[in-house]
Amino acid sequence: MPAATRSSPVEVLGLDHVVLRVADIDASLAWYRRVLGCTVERTIEGFGLYQLRAGANLIDLVPVGSKAGKPGGGAPGRTKRNMEHFALRIAAFDERRLRRYLKRRGIEAGATARRYGADGHGPSLYLTDPDGNTVELKGPPDADQSERVDGAEYPSRAGRRAKGSGSARA
Repeated sequence: MPAATRSSPVEVLGLDHVVLRVADIDASLAWYRRVLGCTVERTIEGFGLYQLRAGANLIDLVPVGSKAGKPGGGAPGRTKRNMEHFALRIAAFDERRLRRYLKRRGIEAGATARRYGADGHGPSLYLTDPDGNTVELKGPPDADQSERVDGAEYPSRAGRRAKGSGSARA
């Protein structure tokens, strides 16, 4: 949209980065590198910032005891979390291959389900990192984008109400 016709100066293009407070920086760095294939792009140890490349985006890790991590309070864990979850788009979703890969790395993934994301409905599964953060691996969109959840609405689509079949998955 041309700048002259935009009603807001904020034009979101996508997720840029996520910042996670972590209890053990070495364990977290190892997990994100070993399991997700992220690479360390930039570090500022004195501040407590470790930036990992995740495709076109970044995942920033900050130790809870560091200058960057202290303002957030206590350490995250199973009962104290930084967020509900974050989702990473993955190029392909071959469930069998993906599960074998994760199993070899000691990762138990949750059930695969059809979930809605930025590209529409498609397969995904959840993992848990060393600090209890939930990471969703979101596959490409399904060819069939029909809504299957009763009551789902799309306000950005002129208020049309989706007619779903009542599946419990969102």
